[in-house]
Amino acid sequence: MRVLGIETSCDETGVAVYDTALAGAAGLRAHAVYSQIALHAEYGGVVPELASRDHVRKLLPLVRQTLAEAGLTPSDLDGVAYTAGPGLVGALLVGAGTARALAWALERPAVGVHHMEGHLLAPLMEDDPPEPPFVALLVSGGHTQLVAVEAIGRYRLLGETLDDAAGEAFDKTAKLMGLPYPGGPQLARLAEQGRPGVYVFSRPMTDRPGLDFSFSGLKTQVLLTWRDSDQGEQTRADIARGFEDAVVDTLAIKCARALEAAGSDTLVVAGGVGANRRLRARLQEMAEKRGGRVCFPRPELCTDNGAMIAFAGALRLQAGQHDDAQVKVTPRWDMATLSNVNQAASS
Repeated sequence: MRVLGIETSCDETGVAVYDTALAGAAGLRAHAVYSQIALHAEYGGVVPELASRDHVRKLLPLVRQTLAEAGLTPSDLDGVAYTAGPGLVGALLVGAGTARALAWALERPAVGVHHMEGHLLAPLMEDDPPEPPFVALLVSGGHTQLVAVEAIGRYRLLGETLDDAAGEAFDKTAKLMGLPYPGGPQLARLAEQGRPGVYVFSRPMTDRPGLDFSFSGLKTQVLLTWRDSDQGEQTRADIARGFEDAVVDTLAIKCARALEAAGSDTLVVAGGVGANRRLRARLQEMAEKRGGRVCFPRPELCTDNGAMIAFAGALRLQAGQHDDAQVKVTPRWDMATLSNVNQAASS
């Protein structure tokens, strides 16, 4: 089954074609992402109306480009998948409307995909994918969650952030220290030049039981330290390193607890922060000490992209699940409400 995936939940326009007839990474026939970073940079954050308009401008050319790279025409497609939520309502409607129109014109089924399920399943596109059950750490810009994956489509929330997500903490901390938008990747690059141990910040909520996260206090610690420092370049790098080490250690400690609680030895990591090199190394070390395994998508598939939507949609379309012709999106959508893919196949 050849599925076109469309992602327009926020400030990236992503399109991909996934072919279920090909195993592993080879199934991704083509994908392309257009980032709106330059568009939103002067505002210091995403402007929803500008994001929606830019999706309108970029989506159809990106669809044509991706199909050409895959060596396919629209009539070669067997289905269409699109992000139906969560996300910015206007941006979501651009992708949903385009996908529904294309599916209607081609007389093909279409399915709306949960954005975070797309992230969660992205590592399964790689060679030697893990099989459920496993524990997933979702660390994107707006989400930090630990999820027990009992089957594809059957998810149980183990813990989540009570305030800022890890990605938000990276971005906000970078802004407090005067780094340009988007701050998270800038801060991670700066941390590479920092000296470990010069600044040691707390590992929030690791001194008590539970699997929830909180990063707002850590952000405040960094702000106060930065204000009281000489604010030199090496100091900035050292503080960035201390902040990154605190976030990475916190995530690793909570992941180890989640694996213990779920009785699992397999951890899947997805979302934009999952591309962080120090986090990858730390979680790999933690998994090896436990005699387990940690699985990541390739870095380019950690951020928002159409490939994860094409793949997640293909699994549901293969199971016989599809939506009606109504253009409908769900800006706020609890992943626990999703149906089990196997149940979808039998219903």
